[in-house]
Amino acid sequence: MQYHHHATEAWGGSYGGDDMSSGRRTSIHMPAGGQSGSISPLERVERLASENAVVVFSMSSCCMCHVIKRLFCSLGVNPTVYELDEEHHGKDMEKALQRLVGGGQAVPAVFVGGKFLGGMDRVMASHINGTLVPLLKEAGALWL
Repeated sequence: MQYHHHATEAWGGSYGGDDMSSGRRTSIHMPAGGQSGSISPLERVERLASENAVVVFSMSSCCMCHVIKRLFCSLGVNPTVYELDEEHHGKDMEKALQRLVGGGQAVPAVFVGGKFLGGMDRVMASHINGTLVPLLKEAGALWL
C-alpha cells in the first residue's frame, strides 16, 4: 500500500518520499515560495482521488478502514491510502468527505478510477455481488 501522511503544505505541492518496508510512505511538501493554492478541501480530495487507480481515505485507528485496506490487499490491489488523522489538513478533508457521503461516516472513503465508490458497506456489497473486481480491472488496479 502507498501511505501518504504528515502533510506539511497547505493545499498545493508535490510529492516526495521514501520507501518503507510496510509500504510507500510519502509526504506532501510545500511548493517553492511557500505559497499554497486556493484549492478547497473537496477539490483537494478529488485531485488526490484522481491521481491513482484506488485511493482510500482512512483513519489509522478505524477498524472498518483496516478491513477495507486488507480486502484490497487480498485482491492484489495496492491502494494509495491517506490517513486523515496524520494529514496536516486531514480534518478539513474529513469534513469534505462527510458532505460527499451525505453527512454519514466519512471514512473509509474509497475512490476507484477517480470516482467515488463509497464506504465500507458499498465496497463490501460490490465485492460480494461480483462487481468490484471488474471495476478494479477497468481502473487499471488489477490485470488478471
